[in-house]
Amino acid sequence: MKNFIIGVIFALVVAAAGVSYYVMKGYVNTRADQPPSAIESKLAMSAMDASADRNAPDQKNPVTATEENLVAGAKLFHDNCAGCHGLPSNSDTEFGESFYPPVPQFFKDAPDMPDNENFYVIKHGVRWTGMPAWNKTLTDQQIWQITTFLATIGKLPPAALQQLEPPLQPAAAATAAPAKAEHK
Repeated sequence: MKNFIIGVIFALVVAAAGVSYYVMKGYVNTRADQPPSAIESKLAMSAMDASADRNAPDQKNPVTATEENLVAGAKLFHDNCAGCHGLPSNSDTEFGESFYPPVPQFFKDAPDMPDNENFYVIKHGVRWTGMPAWNKTLTDQQIWQITTFLATIGKLPPAALQQLEPPLQPAAAATAAPAKAEHK
């Protein structure tokens, strides 16, 4: 039995040394313009989900889904998140797709994490993904407004959807609302 345990320990040490050598000599491809392996994707997503589940405080979302909060969340999302996560009019951003792992496109695939985990991810970011920690830029109230917005992204009121539309350019505004004819 003693020899068996020594053999297992030796095998584990050799395996760890082999993995370390493989990683330290640059054999792991870290390019962001090539898809990661299936194993890497599975491990990364499992680690992300497990970390958010374990570390997110067990707290209830204090921001209710009122039109006012959804409009505020939509404006914050538009100004801070849409460049990567998309808009209804552009749900597949090339910029977001240039990351590995690719940035979730929320208007194609709504977030499915509980509110406390979404809040945690927004507040603290995700290392090695490009998702920044917003706790230095946004208040907890603003992060909860974005969280509430994400939780209702499939059923937003018109006022919130309007916040997500690109502003009309002067030429487009003129053609969108024709001038009234003058009567002399």
